[in-house]
Amino acid sequence: MLREMGLGPVWKLRAPPAAVPVEAVAVTAAADGPLPETAPCIAPVPRFASVAAPGAMAWDELAATVAACRACRLCEARKQAVLGVGDVNADWLFVGEAPGAEEDQRGEPFVGQAGKLLDNMLAAIGLKRGEDVYIANAVKCRPPENRKPADEEAAACRPYLEQQMELIRPKLIVALGATAAQTLLQREIRIGTERGKLHDCRGVPLIVTYHPSYLLRTLQDKAKAWEDLCYMRATMQALRSA
Repeated sequence: MLREMGLGPVWKLRAPPAAVPVEAVAVTAAADGPLPETAPCIAPVPRFASVAAPGAMAWDELAATVAACRACRLCEARKQAVLGVGDVNADWLFVGEAPGAEEDQRGEPFVGQAGKLLDNMLAAIGLKRGEDVYIANAVKCRPPENRKPADEEAAACRPYLEQQMELIRPKLIVALGATAAQTLLQREIRIGTERGKLHDCRGVPLIVTYHPSYLLRTLQDKAKAWEDLCYMRATMQALRSA
């Protein structure tokens, strides 16, 4: 599985740490790095302000609402909105950026090369798509030419992502890339400085890491992604044993 991530035999999983209370979860799988710091949610700023949140919905109603959504101009070119996929009672919630061309065609997030890498990353820590894992995107419609979603587009979709969080009630959220992290935490994010820390998003622990598509372009950061995966697994172990 490590070879699939391009890490080869150099990186070895260290023994998991002893369980600690949830409020003291601040572990890291990096060999010699400092203990990560907790970083509470920061109040929203206007740039990332979201539209009014819809009322409480069941999954069927949420799916129909997202499919018919015209809150931003991304609806004009999409083939279909992509809500998400996986276990609706999952402990793990992975959030990416936005659908690409293949996702727009098939209606499922992370089905291209980035999706294959994400599946390998999940397997490396004993997870599998659809089993205790739910995968979603911050933006539900494909941006033209696969460009980065605009702030107003992410803001229009944020209430739907919040509804998914309410329905799933995950123990841990993993933000894949800056767009997902900024949408969830409502502030500017630099992945290099925010990874390796435990953040709080609406009362749910959140970890920031690289988007799989970035790792496909930047092979040298796969080792850092492996550290993040180890940190995720250790954090979940601590949350479950608290």
